[in-house]
Amino acid sequence: MPAPFSFRNVQKVTTHVLLEMKLKEVKIAMLTAYDYSFARILEDTGIDVILVGDSASNVMAGHTSTLPITLNEMIYHASSVVRAVKRALVVVDLPFGTYQGNSKEALSSAVRIMKESGADAVKLEGGKEVVESIDRILTAGIPVMGHLGLTPQSIHKFGTYVVRATTEDEAAKLLKDAKLLDNAGCFGIVLEKIPAKLGGQVAKEVKIPVIGIGAGPEVDGQVLVLHDMLGITQEFSPRFLRRYHNLSEEVKGAINTYINDVKNLDFPNEREQY
Repeated sequence: MPAPFSFRNVQKVTTHVLLEMKLKEVKIAMLTAYDYSFARILEDTGIDVILVGDSASNVMAGHTSTLPITLNEMIYHASSVVRAVKRALVVVDLPFGTYQGNSKEALSSAVRIMKESGADAVKLEGGKEVVESIDRILTAGIPVMGHLGLTPQSIHKFGTYVVRATTEDEAAKLLKDAKLLDNAGCFGIVLEKIPAKLGGQVAKEVKIPVIGIGAGPEVDGQVLVLHDMLGITQEFSPRFLRRYHNLSEEVKGAINTYINDVKNLDFPNEREQY
């Protein structure tokens, strides 16, 4: 009897592979990366999807929101990641101001990302209000992932990062938007910081994979910001974040040891010189 098919043996994760994973109820693992070195480590683990998120604005550049990062900067980060990756699906965020309210600019932005970085797909935030941009991007054959719930690019509109879609009306709108993105042709949706019950309902009622970040366990996969889950960043501690390491303290410890070795003339030793 042949062994059951393993998605970890797939040579290249595609949007079709993600759909098959949903159908076979195999959870999708997704993490962010913004540079070659971390992307190479992620690739070696067999991660399914790498998101070059506009969270680079916070993590890499020190901004307080995702809004300041530019298209050129996103292409730079995406290009660095793509050079390290062969198997994982690489998805790149369209940054704020490159697709809202102008579908021609949305297409132009998406084309630049695909041509100049070599990424596999783009992601953008919003529902009904961005469907025209999604439609236009899809006409060029560019795969699109949606993003609903907490949408960080709209932080000034909402004024807070609290849980979204907690009222009946907001939940109904989110579900309607999810179905709209599904019907429009998106290959997947990220749901951020919404009630777990609603996350499960969306995953059941749309045909495409639903990736959660603070959306409960009943979605089709999970995503976290790499620097958050490794404990490199310490300031951000939402309920949905599980820290798998405390790399910040480990790195500080290594650097302090190096400083002491230099000060005490222990580095370099005889074996470390020519």
